[in-house]
Formats: sequence, C-alpha cells, structure tokens
Amino acid sequence: MSFPQALKDRIGRVGVWSGQFDFSPAPLVRDAAREVQDLGYGALWTGEAVGREVLTAAQLLLSATDTLVVATGIANIWARDALAMAAGQLAIGEAFPGRFVLGLGVSHQPLLDVRGQDYGKPLSFMRAYLDGMDHGCSVYRGVAPSPVPPRVLAALGPKMLELAGQRADGAHTYFVPPEHTAQARALLGPGKLLAPEQVCVLSTEPSVARDIARRHTSSYLRLANYTNNLKRFGFDDADFADGGNDRLVDTICAWGDVEAVAARVKAHLDAGADHVAVQVLVDDRRGLPRKEWAELAPALLAL
Repeated sequence: MSFPQALKDRIGRVGVWSGQFDFSPAPLVRDAAREVQDLGYGALWTGEAVGREVLTAAQLLLSATDTLVVATGIANIWARDALAMAAGQLAIGEAFPGRFVLGLGVSHQPLLDVRGQDYGKPLSFMRAYLDGMDHGCSVYRGVAPSPVPPRVLAALGPKMLELAGQRADGAHTYFVPPEHTAQARALLGPGKLLAPEQVCVLSTEPSVARDIARRHTSSYLRLANYTNNLKRFGFDDADFADGGNDRLVDTICAWGDVEAVAARVKAHLDAGADHVAVQVLVDDRRGLPRKEWAELAPALLAL
C-alpha cells in the first residue's frame, strides 16, 4: 500500500492537531472545524482517550465541513474489535469520499488500565488486528467506498515503524523531534505518508511558554512509550523529572513567534515528513486556540 497521492495533495504539508474538542459542545466544535477549513488547512487530526468516541467525533467534524480531511490520531485498537474498526473505516469513507484517514494505535498501559484491559504484547496484537481488519473489509456487506480510506499507524519504535511500512499507508508520529522524523522516513521507505505531530506555544516569553509546554510534557512523560523513544535520542531519566527539563521541553515544543514555529515545522518537512499536524497549546487547557490557528496559517501554509 502507498498513500494516495490525490489525498496527500488534499491534506497539504501542514494540518491542525487538537485534543481540545472533547471540552467543547458540538455546536462550537462544528464552528471551529469550519474555521480550520476556511483558514486553508487541509487536515484536522483528533485523538481518542476518555472523551468522545473517535469515529463518532470524526463524523461530527466531517459533517460540519465540505473539503476538510479528518484524521484520527489515533483510534485506540483496544477500544473496538477489528471488524468494527474496518466497518467504521468503510462507512465513514463511503459517506465522505476522499476526506477520511484512519490512524490506528496501540495506546498506552494507563489508558488500558482505565478500560480494565491488559496491555499484553502490543506489537503482536497490532499485527493480528490488521489481519482482522483485512478480513473485516473482505466480508463487509455495506456500500464499500472506492478507494478504501487509507490507514496509518501510530509508531515510535523501529518495529512499529517497519510494520507501518509493510501493512499500512504510513505512520503518524507524536511527541517527537525532527531527528526522529528522519529515522522514521528511512524505516518507512518511499510512498508512505509520514505525518508527525508538532506541539507549539505562541509566546516569546521563555517562562510563560515553558510553563504552558511543561503542563503538556508532564502528561506524556508518564507514558513509557514516549520516554523509551526519547532515550533513543540521548535523553535519560534526569531529563524527564518534574515534567521535563528545559532541554527536553524545548526539543518537544516549538515556542516563540510565528517564524519560530514555522521553522520547527519546516525542520520536520526537511527531515522527510509529508505532512505536519500542528498542535497549539494555550493557557486555557480546555480552550480551542482559534486565534493562534489564524495567526499561524499564513506562514505554515506557505511552507
């Protein structure tokens, strides 16, 4: 499988990533999604934790817009069986042709604890799950979309990236520096979508920017998948303490003016990314950064 060129062209080189939609009522979500589309961003990424069920959330966003591509970043494979995931992928793809990307991932042990499930062997489970999805597509009796919406895997380590290259249309990486993007491109090979997330804070005041960024990093540094990945790039437990030292925070989060954020996004593109999903943090942890999306759009969309 290779990622469809027409869809790659549609999503463009930069999109928006947000986990904040869970905190807004549906009418506000619809307004914000239309605004993302009107600003010119080609894709909107949203995730799944303990908020809205992500395939339902994707339909909410798609139904509010006309051209915007919606991508799940990611749909938790432990949350529904492979047949249900395949059916959801096909149903959404048929309803919204050329506008849906299914991002799949193994999530994290703490989020499985909430579900009362055992994390087990996530790589083996993903392999078997993809087999199950392929079977689900073969027995699907609904109106099938043509082409089938692409699937990409959340991947950090070499083995999951290799699996993404073999069994999916690409990879969605998260909480990674551009150096990881370069390695991921080498492992994925050509023709596959590589779409890293890049978090940012629009503030030129170091203490303000790092305080906002550290609230973000402190959440993810509790998850072994991310810390193990960062150790591959020279970080250790001392860097992870107290939400991350300045070196780690500055590596993960691009902060400063619009040009500083655009430079970090360009670094991912130069390292081999096809598309960068930009997540903007603001002081209101539950607020949608609509002003910041607008401020960033001219520079990001010119990359």
